Amino acid sequence: MIVLASESSSRRAMLAAAGVPHEAMAPGVDEDAAKAALRAEGIDTRGLADALAELKSMRLSRRIPGALVLGCDQTLSLESGEMIDKAQSREEAAVILRQLSGKVHYLHSAAVVSLGGEPVWRHLERVRMTVRPLSERFIEQYLEAEWEHVCWCVGCYRIEGPGVQLFSRVEGSQFAIQGLPLLPLLDYLRTRGVLAS
Repeated sequence: MIVLASESSSRRAMLAAAGVPHEAMAPGVDEDAAKAALRAEGIDTRGLADALAELKSMRLSRRIPGALVLGCDQTLSLESGEMIDKAQSREEAAVILRQLSGKVHYLHSAAVVSLGGEPVWRHLERVRMTVRPLSERFIEQYLEAEWEHVCWCVGCYRIEGPGVQLFSRVEGSQFAIQGLPLLPLLDYLRTRGVLAS
């Protein structure tokens, strides 16, 4: 059994579908404050995903000392290195989609497992994603249908849903896009005896 330091329905569904025994709990982290502090220190997009995943994992692990606690996070950056944050409104989501339209961006998906308040395993995957040119009509219709589902998603898309229509090319793991580098995690859980090898 592992504890997922997240209440993300996507991550829970992936673990359940893979047959990983788990329970999910909120990590009790002020993510916005942590992100602001880390960015003020000049951390890059990739490092931010890793640091936030570690923070969630370690924070919850200290409260449940004998459990393997999995923390995850994702960040998104343009080819220039500019970081894209979660949209705070539907209007902001439209701005982000216009910014991504016709361009390549990178999604960084981090996972950290902690035990007794200390990280014992980590993995970070980068996915290269090419967004096709998006018309204003498409953006409007897409957000009309999807905003409720993607308001919490960096990049404003669910690759497992209509968000797949945004892309002309994806290079990397769909699991990582959905929020969890699942295959490396399964390998690690087999070494720990959580899953049969």
